[in-house]
This record gives sequence, C-alpha cells and structure tokens, in this order.
Amino acid sequence: MSEQEKPSRSLAKIAGIVAVATLVSKAFGLVRQQAIAAVFGVGVAYEAYNFAYVIPGFLLVLLGGINGPFHSAIVSVLAKRKREEAAPLVETISTLVTGGLLLVTIALMLFAEPLLELVAPGLGRTAEGLQIRSIAVQQFRIMAPMALLAGLIGIGFGTLNASNQYWLPSISPLFSSITMLIGLGLLVTVQNGKFNDSKYALIGGLVLAYGTLSGAILQWLVQVPAQWQSGMGSLRLRFDIQQPGVQEILKVMGPATFSSGMMQINVYTDLFFASFIPPAASVLGYAGLLVQTPLGIISNVILVPLLPMLSRLADPNDWDELKLRIRQGLIMTALTMLPLSAVMVTLAGPIVRVVYERGAFKQTASTLVTSVLIAYASGMFAYLGRDVLVRVFYALGDGDTPFRVSVVNIFLNAVMDYVFIFIIPLGAPGLVFSTVTVNVTSMIVLLVLLDRKINGLPWREWSGPFIGLLLGSAVAGGTSWGVLRLGQSILGTEGLMVQFLQLCVAGLAGLGAFALIATQLRLPEVDLFTDRLRQRFTRR
Repeated sequence: MSEQEKPSRSLAKIAGIVAVATLVSKAFGLVRQQAIAAVFGVGVAYEAYNFAYVIPGFLLVLLGGINGPFHSAIVSVLAKRKREEAAPLVETISTLVTGGLLLVTIALMLFAEPLLELVAPGLGRTAEGLQIRSIAVQQFRIMAPMALLAGLIGIGFGTLNASNQYWLPSISPLFSSITMLIGLGLLVTVQNGKFNDSKYALIGGLVLAYGTLSGAILQWLVQVPAQWQSGMGSLRLRFDIQQPGVQEILKVMGPATFSSGMMQINVYTDLFFASFIPPAASVLGYAGLLVQTPLGIISNVILVPLLPMLSRLADPNDWDELKLRIRQGLIMTALTMLPLSAVMVTLAGPIVRVVYERGAFKQTASTLVTSVLIAYASGMFAYLGRDVLVRVFYALGDGDTPFRVSVVNIFLNAVMDYVFIFIIPLGAPGLVFSTVTVNVTSMIVLLVLLDRKINGLPWREWSGPFIGLLLGSAVAGGTSWGVLRLGQSILGTEGLMVQFLQLCVAGLAGLGAFALIATQLRLPEVDLFTDRLRQRFTRR
C-alpha cells in the first residue's frame, strides 16, 4: 500500500492480535487431535488418513498456509502499492490460480490410486496394509478439492494481511477443527464405541475425510465477505495478466511455491519411508501436532507482522535497518524456541500422556509418540529460523535462492531417511532426526548466502546473544528435569491430575529459570518482550 495507507498498528499490537487468534485456533486444533486419538488411537482409519492427507494436506499447507508462498507473494507486493490497485491484481491472480488448481483437482481424483501408491508403497505388503490403502484411496478422492481451496485460502490470507486485517486469517483454521469435532461427535453417537473394528474402519475414515474437506470449504468462505468489504477484490473473473503488479506477484509466487514445496516434500519423503514401518504415520502425526501447536502460534507472531516490514526495506539504502529487523526476527526465534525446545525434550513423556492417553490411545502408543516428540522438539529453532530467513529473501524479491537450497535438501533428506530406516534402523525418530538435520543445514546455507547478498551480516555481534540464550535453555531443560524427577518421587507417575500437576510445575520451573538468565543478557528484544508483558498485566 502507499505511504499514507501503511498500517498504523505497531509490530507489538499486530503480534498480540495474531498471538491471541492463533492461540485460540491452535487450542481447538489440539482438542481435535485429542478427540481423534481417543476415537482411533493408532488404528487403521487414522493410519489411512495420514497417507490420504499427504497430497491434499501438502497443497493446503503449501498454498493456503499463513506465511506460505501465496500469502508471502501477495503481501510483499500489495504492501508497496496503493489500495485501489489491489482489487484488479487480486482478481487476476485468483482467476489464474483457480484455473490451474481446478485442473490439479480433477487429476488428483482421476489418478488417486497410482498417486497413493507413490506416497505409500509399503502398504501392499500385508493384509492390514491393503485395508489401509483401500480406505486411503477413498479418503484421497474426497479431499482432492482441497487443492483448489488451498490456493483461494492462501490468496485470501495475503489480501487480508495487506489490508491490515490479522484476526480472521489467524483464527480461520479454527473452523476446520470445528467441522472435524462435529463429525467425530456424530461418529461416536452412531458407532457406539466400535471405532477400530475393521467393520467400522471405513466409516471412521470417511468421517475424517469429509470433516477435513468441510473445514477447508468453511475456512475459505469466511474470508470472502471480509475481502469484499476491504476492497481487495471479489469473485470476478479477470485476465489482466500484463499489469506490472501481476507480473511481480507471479515472479515471487512461482519460485516461492517451488521452494516451499521442496520443504514440504520432505514431509512426503518421511511418510514414504513410514509406510514400511506402521504405525509410524500415525505416530508422526500425533507428535508433530504437539510441536506445531506452539510453533505455529509463535511463527505467526514473528513472521506475519515482520514480512511487510521487511518488504519495505528491500532498497539497498535501507539495508542497515533491514539487518536490524533480521536480527530481531532471529533473536525472537531463539528467545522463544530454544527454551521451549529444551523443556519439551525433557517433559516429552508427561506431555504425551496428559494430552493423548485415553480411550483407544494406550500406554504403548504413548511410548512411541514420546520418542518422536523428543526428535521433533530438538529442531524447533532451526525450523522457524529457516522460515525467517526464507521470508527475508522473499522480501528482497528473490525466490530462486531458497528454491535451490531446498532442492539440495530434498536429496539429503531422502538419503538420510533411507539410512535411518534400512541401514541404521532408528524407526520413526530417525525420520524426524533426518528432517531436523536438513533444517539446520538449510538455515546455515541461507545465512551465508544472505551475508553475501546484503553486503555482510554482523556475525560477531549476533553470536553473543545466541550463545547466551542457548546456555539459558540448557539450564531450563535441566531445571525441568530435576523438578519432574522430584515430583515423581513424591507423587508417583500415575493419574491424570498427578501427571498434569507435575508437568505444569516442571515446565514453569524450567521457563522461569530461563527467564531469569535471559533478563541478565540485556538484550533489546528481551526488554521489549518483558515491557509488553508488564504493560498488559498493569492494564488488567
């Protein structure tokens, strides 16, 4: 948008709006996953759903996610243009995207079986695997229209953020959780507790698929009125492809889509190998959500308000301020992710038991999910830090560099997955450790390339804060471990309320220890964070 139309809200206010909305959305997402765990455990219906969801879910996350390539491209271009230019741009991009993704949807429905064979070749080796594959093919066809919906959702997110609307994009995933919970509630009523019997597995699988598709439809529909009211385009077909803004969006969107797609292909690669070691797909899904819940909240708080600011600093004359914003993004990532990672690694067992262990989800499943959660939690900082750096390249109009880095990392991830499954059999945790290694590698490479691109980064100045935060996180993990052991020696390890109490006390002790250390580092980001918290509590 033009200079006079730039958002008046501060970074902190935007982050607060995004945080609250995302927290509500993620809370419902966690409740949804708890309901799925209680109903299906690691049974056939949910195992099939994890494979059927790979491609539709890949497209929904890739194209329709906040901070995805469609969202990033739209925001980075509209942030620099006048509001009256937005509607023609958005309508043209929407027309092009709808046409292309409609063809993709039809292809997915027609070629569901061979595509699922590519996703999960290991399912054909056992009778249970054949049943899983049969259910997954039907689920796949039901969820195929999510390819089209994903593009429209991603464009809607970008246009709303560009018009200074952050609440609706951040909370809209809530609607997907609601539709799933409604479906599961009906299933519980009708099936009377027989959820994992083979006779009922297909019915349960269909409920999962239709619930997911309904959620995606609702997620798009709630955006449309807000987009119209803000003057950011309607459902009108428009083919004004030659206007400069459209070309600029496509220039960023194309490489950014491939780049982000390469990152998501690592998820597909993991599930490809997981098909040889069931129920690894279900275990990855349950553990992944426990990490993605806090990670999604914090990533939105950091990335959503940061991207428009980075986009306005793309001129070389503004690179000094750009570097300050990059530092702010990375320090905030470390300030939140490193201690959270340390505490989650230490408390992985109690977390899994408190969240999931009920109904069809037994202690054996808890043990499997715990090992994978430890692996996931160890890589939280690298995951989000890489995303911060990728957005810097997008803001500079460079989608090619992240794409090239991601291509190399796909091959690295596939090789390491093979090693950890067939040569050094680590099971499902090995698949996650492979992904963590890829994220760390890509973050380092992107930092080096960014250093060259913007005439150097202040490595020595930045290294001190990161070392301090890393040491503080180690203390946080050790504190949580000690408090947990003390609580278990006094109260034992059984009982939901006992486990919940131990988890809360140990987690708060660890984070409290980190807070004491972080405040002694005298970092501007820490001071800003604590000042904002103090102001909010004072107002209340």
